[in-house]
Amino acid sequence: MTMNTPATGKVICAGLGPGDPELMSVKSWRALQAASHVAYFRKAGRAGQARAIVEGILPEGVTEYPMEYPVTTEIHFSDPEYNRQLAAFYDHWADMLAEIAATDTVVVLCEGDPFLYGSFMHLHTRLEGRAQVEIIPGITGMSGCWTATGQPITWGDDVLTVAMATLSEDELTRRITETDALVVMKIGRNLPKLRRALEAAGRLEDAWLVERGTMPNQTVQKLTDVTGEVPYFSIVLLHGQGRRP
Repeated sequence: MTMNTPATGKVICAGLGPGDPELMSVKSWRALQAASHVAYFRKAGRAGQARAIVEGILPEGVTEYPMEYPVTTEIHFSDPEYNRQLAAFYDHWADMLAEIAATDTVVVLCEGDPFLYGSFMHLHTRLEGRAQVEIIPGITGMSGCWTATGQPITWGDDVLTVAMATLSEDELTRRITETDALVVMKIGRNLPKLRRALEAAGRLEDAWLVERGTMPNQTVQKLTDVTGEVPYFSIVLLHGQGRRP
């Protein structure tokens, strides 16, 4: 990477894996052990899931930078105000991280894998050309969740689709109908819509819901057995039944 002024530090985004600290890579663990500056995303008023994963791992005296989202689900993502607030938020923290990286190294915590729907992607694009950036991949949350069901997610030449429950009901139904195996993320208040789409596609009876995969309070249930609300960061799964010896 070419920059006008050579930096002596860098930004390291450490993928932490699906939630169980023991599923963190050795490389991420080493980065944390050497950290003097650590930043992490969280919702205002919450400790932050990424920070919870590394509890007891960070060295004494590390400087922490909680990056609190200005908005999460309070405004629909189609509202221009949603994009305006988040863009300003990412701009601010890209500036902050670039400033630290000019003289030192800062480790940014990321649940799962940083380049799979991770918030760090929005900082990564803003840091290009301004700081040296290293990405440490991690086990994905969806991998932890399908492993928790005790069943392979794909067989043979099954096609796996990853979809967001924020899609329209018609689009969800189409995606479910056309795939062999399925991961649906961002559930929360979208669960009723997702149920209808699964039922319309004839796959509701096959669906599983995993909450907080690999964590101590993990739950794994058939979706038809679930009542009430579920967390936004739950995952619904359909297992492929494809070719096998």
